[in-house]
Amino acid sequence: MKELIEKGKKARQAARFLAQAPASAKNAVLNEAAGSLVRSAGIILSANEKDMKNAREGGLKGAIMDRLLLTQERIASMAEGLRQITLLEDPVGEVLSMKKRPNGLVIGQKRVPMGVIGIIYESRPNVTADVFGLCLKTGNAAILRGGKEAFQSNFAITKIIQNVLEENGFPPECLQLVEDTSRESAVALMKLDEYLDLLIPRGGAGLIRTVVENSHVPVIETGVGNCHIFVDESADLDRAVAITVNAKTQRPGVCNAVESLLVHERVAEKFLPLAGKELLKRGVEIRGDKKTCEIIPGAVPATEEDWATEFLDLILAVKTVSSMDEAIGHIQTYGSGHSEAILTENYSNAQAFLDRVDAAAVYVNASTRFTDGFEFGFGAEIGISTQKLHARGPMGLKELTSTKYIIYGNGQTRE
Repeated sequence: MKELIEKGKKARQAARFLAQAPASAKNAVLNEAAGSLVRSAGIILSANEKDMKNAREGGLKGAIMDRLLLTQERIASMAEGLRQITLLEDPVGEVLSMKKRPNGLVIGQKRVPMGVIGIIYESRPNVTADVFGLCLKTGNAAILRGGKEAFQSNFAITKIIQNVLEENGFPPECLQLVEDTSRESAVALMKLDEYLDLLIPRGGAGLIRTVVENSHVPVIETGVGNCHIFVDESADLDRAVAITVNAKTQRPGVCNAVESLLVHERVAEKFLPLAGKELLKRGVEIRGDKKTCEIIPGAVPATEEDWATEFLDLILAVKTVSSMDEAIGHIQTYGSGHSEAILTENYSNAQAFLDRVDAAAVYVNASTRFTDGFEFGFGAEIGISTQKLHARGPMGLKELTSTKYIIYGNGQTRE
């Protein structure tokens, strides 16, 4: 598509500018952008209301509406994320190693920007600001292709940021939004390998799978969050109830919300009535195995599909297990490698769970909702990677850089 080729050319030029921009200048822009977002909250909220109205008329509901919604508080959080990024050390130029070879060559390795990063994402307009902050700090230009349901919000946020860039002597093309939200534009972005150095999809399983299977550009896969909590036989049950309720209901439409609860059969009779009461009170539909349905009035039988589903809704699959081995086996079978937690007072069981569970984030006695760039101290995140190459877990500044070798010589030639 002609639009994308032009954006790619401009992004490449902007990336060359950013690669040489000092940290102080980048931080100044981020602070200015944070202030401008807050001052322009009315414009952003007006645009978001148009998106919300169109989404309602289009039949969207539930978790997608929560992800789409912007409020004064969420705009303030976007701005705070940008300010937090300014407080983090700039990774660009960091020397990772330096050694002298026997022939006198001094060989070092340092961090450099990726270049141009493309993002294909759905629903969440806060991603627009997060991507801008992380990419600017790391010297990368960004091309964004959001979903049609959030176009007005994304457009408003992008224009506000572009004005700040221009006012501070930065190319506005450091951040660009693809205005064509058709499927064709997404496919074209996947094939823009002449200009894109990296492509990151953020959204549902279908989007991620499509990008991974069709992209000509290197992809970092941000994965589906089929997250589990295992309540061990030694767990503090009151604390386990509070953690479970938080992980499911605090914000059910996000990828780090818990989707399946595994309960040791030795504490099921005590724990499940307590947890069930609190979950049902908050509107959670419980889909359980036979024992769970016997213990919790109102629970409905779970299907095989439920164990593998990222509900992104007030639905929780619940299963009783006879041992930690069974719990870990269940996670290995159905988990997506995102976030898993054990609630236990047994140190050995906690360590065994940490060692044996293969996921981007593994918790002991805490809610899975903390798998988040802001909560991890990154200021924001560009996504949560569930793959193992280069980046895993919440992706902050360092994950958006590459490296290059620098070699100092004094006349060496190779024989």
